[in-house]
Amino acid sequence: MYRTFLKSKIRDIRLTGLNIDYEGSITIDEDYLERAGILPDEQVQVLNSNSGARLTTYVIKGERGSGIIELNGPAARIGGVVGDKVMVLAYAMLAPDEIANHKPTVISIGAEQKNICAI
Repeated sequence: MYRTFLKSKIRDIRLTGLNIDYEGSITIDEDYLERAGILPDEQVQVLNSNSGARLTTYVIKGERGSGIIELNGPAARIGGVVGDKVMVLAYAMLAPDEIANHKPTVISIGAEQKNICAI
């Protein structure tokens, strides 16, 4: 039996934009994705610390070094407002023999994030 565990977490980030006119997803700075071990098109959960909203979507690779964290499409309507503090989580299915040695990758961005701007 496989079980689901936290694989990656990007914390201490803020929404930099909302793009209603898109089919859906979250755009994340490529640097953050690499550091967290999250791939483009990977399913993630977005947790909004300000509103309590939680949503599931997929990742689009954003421009490296831009600091972008942008909700797109329907996620932009329910995910919060620019400047809200969010976390992005990805999960992995592990076999029983993988569980004991599993350690999630957790990165904290905080003050290094750029480009928190209006819609």
